[in-house]
Amino acid sequence: MEPEQSTITVRWMAGGEHIQDLGRRSRAASRRLATASTAQKDAALLAAAEILLERAPEILAANEADCEAAATDGMEPGPLDRLRLDPQRLDAMAAGIRRVADLSDPVGEVLEGWRRPNGLEIQRIRVPLGVVAIIYENRPNVTSDAASLCLKSGNAALLRGSGTALASNRAIASAIRAGITKSGLPEDGVQLVDDVSHESAVAMMQLTDYVDCLIPRGGAALVQAMREHATVPVVIDGDGNCHVYVDASADLVEAVDLVLNAKTQRPGVCNAAESLLVHRAVADEFLPRVGAALVESGVELVGDADARSRFEMGVATDDDFAREYLDLKMSVAVVESIDAAIEHVNRYSSGHTEMIATRDLEAARRFTHEVDSGTVIVNASTRFTDGERFGFGAEIGISTQKLHARGPMGLRELTTSKYLVWGDGQVV
Repeated sequence: MEPEQSTITVRWMAGGEHIQDLGRRSRAASRRLATASTAQKDAALLAAAEILLERAPEILAANEADCEAAATDGMEPGPLDRLRLDPQRLDAMAAGIRRVADLSDPVGEVLEGWRRPNGLEIQRIRVPLGVVAIIYENRPNVTSDAASLCLKSGNAALLRGSGTALASNRAIASAIRAGITKSGLPEDGVQLVDDVSHESAVAMMQLTDYVDCLIPRGGAALVQAMREHATVPVVIDGDGNCHVYVDASADLVEAVDLVLNAKTQRPGVCNAAESLLVHRAVADEFLPRVGAALVESGVELVGDADARSRFEMGVATDDDFAREYLDLKMSVAVVESIDAAIEHVNRYSSGHTEMIATRDLEAARRFTHEVDSGTVIVNASTRFTDGERFGFGAEIGISTQKLHARGPMGLRELTTSKYLVWGDGQVV
């Protein structure tokens, strides 16, 4: 039987002192989760998915209240889409939790092992990070994704969403905590910070005694705040200024479809394409074709002089080429060669995802080897850069840095390693 609501209600706290208390409780829960069996963790996840759907009416009602308030405050369509839940998205969240339960447990995996001449047996194994804190903006599905991945990898999750999604996050976190309690694991393995003030965010960034890794999922202002205030280890989930490069040898019919999908399928997410580069050899034919298709789909185009000479669009500045729009807007440039395309990408990219459309294997090899981004794709949409689409079940973020993780972060990226040394009386 499901526990009484009063036993699993999230304790909403505010202020730095209370953030410290949440950190202490997360640390205590992480000790138990680190030694939990795979069966226990999977049972908690399956129970959480079930309760999430049982509570769908209250979760959707809370989300509707969040969306109404955000719309009244003038939230743009892209962010509002990321905030909104519906029955299909809620079903997808529950399915994502179940997929994480189906994944192999990384904890305890032997990464390598060897025997020394003196007889010592040395192994390196995966272990949980401990307490993983996530500060995120506007996307209530992150609450379930982050909680499920942390739980399966044996970590405690300390979550702080934005004020715009507070009611949604409360309802989702409460359902997940109910599932954890039902399985006999500590409910404090998932905690939601109810204080959405700037001060509470800074306090989380400085929980050096309790937080082992902090992941920001938000815009440039959040990332900058991390760089200014964080004293705990941080993995940056940064901007997604993603590029599509249409090479001289590309299948132009296929390339139009790829560009349209990458830009318009869901423009308000980080793996949507923001910049289009076209090789001069195919620009005369391709730009009018793709430009018309994009404009028909509601996309505003801005481009360099060569792009504007082939299709009517606005003037693009350096800022336009470097910007993550998260909207139906795209920068366009014509490049002389693949070398120029690679140079442009490495100059303006945020290091998230880049794609080349080409039928030239050597061009594909050069682009994938020389572009310095977390994910480089050949002849497929940038929208595939996603933990679920990579087979991770879900993702806790997409790292645009190089340590300790890069690209979509799943279960293995939420672990570290330790060495086990087995001896038989050896001394130095």
